[in-house]
Amino acid sequence: MSDQTLSLPVAVSAAWLRDHRDEIVLVDSRWYLDGRSGREAHLNGHIPGAVHADVDTDLAAPASDEGGRHPLPAAADLARTLGRLGIGDHSAVVVYDDANGSVAARMVWMLRVLGTPAAFLDGGLQAWSGELERGEVRAEPVHRTAFPWPADRIVGTEELQRELADPDQLLLDARVHGRFTGEEPAPVDARAGHIPGARSAAWPANLAPDGLLASPEVLRERFAALGADTAGTVTAYCGSGVTACHDLLALEHAGFTHTRLYPGSWSRWGGDDSLPLETGDPLA
Repeated sequence: MSDQTLSLPVAVSAAWLRDHRDEIVLVDSRWYLDGRSGREAHLNGHIPGAVHADVDTDLAAPASDEGGRHPLPAAADLARTLGRLGIGDHSAVVVYDDANGSVAARMVWMLRVLGTPAAFLDGGLQAWSGELERGEVRAEPVHRTAFPWPADRIVGTEELQRELADPDQLLLDARVHGRFTGEEPAPVDARAGHIPGARSAAWPANLAPDGLLASPEVLRERFAALGADTAGTVTAYCGSGVTACHDLLALEHAGFTHTRLYPGSWSRWGGDDSLPLETGDPLA
C-alpha cells in the first residue's frame, strides 16, 4: 500500500469529486434502518459509475448475539467484497449516502483504519448536482489483500467492561440523545439506555447548520468539552457500529488520533441482560 499517492481527508466536496472522479472508486452505501432497500434506491438512481455496497451483507458479518447487528467482517471476507467492488490495495475511495454521511462513514472508517485512502461525500447524494444513472454497475474485479483489523482500533465487550471504571478511557455514544437517555427506545433494541459512564455525542452534532461536516475547530471544541482532550483513548459506539463511525471520522477531522470502535455497540451490550446500563444524562 506504499505506492498510494492520493491522500484524502475524511470528507470531500461534490466539486472535488467531479475534478477527481477518474482517480477514485465511487461507492453508493445507502442503507436504511426502517427496512427500505438501499440496493433498490441505488438501482433507481445513483451517481454515474458508483458501485453499491450493502451495510448488512458487504460491510458486516452476519448478526449474532455475541457480535451484535453489524459485526465487522472477517478480513478475508472483506477483501473478497472489496475486490469485487473494484477496490484494490492501492485504490482511493469516496463513499456516499443520502443521510449526511452517517451511513457512508462505516465504510470510510473501515477503509481508513486499514490504510486505504477513503472519504465520504460531504452533503451526500443531495450535494450532487449532476445527472443520475439507473441500473446495475459492475466493477472490474481486482485483487485485494486481506489486511487484519488493527487491534488498537477496535474493542470487544469483555475488554470494554473491564475499562468502564478507567478514567483514562472516554466512551462516546453516537446515537441521538433520546436513545442515549432511554426516553426514545428504538424498536430494534432489547433494552433502552446507554453503557454506564458513556457520554452523549449524537452524530448529527458533527454537522454545521448547512448539513456539511463542521470545521476541525468546531469539532475539537465539541469533543474537548466531552473530555476527549484529556482521555488516553476515545471509544465510540452507537446502535450497531454504523453511525459511531461518523463520530470517529469527526474526531479524526478534529485532530484526535487515539480512537476506537466498539463494533457490537448497543445491539450487543443492550441485548445482554447481564450487562449493566444507565438511563438519563449525567451531564444534562
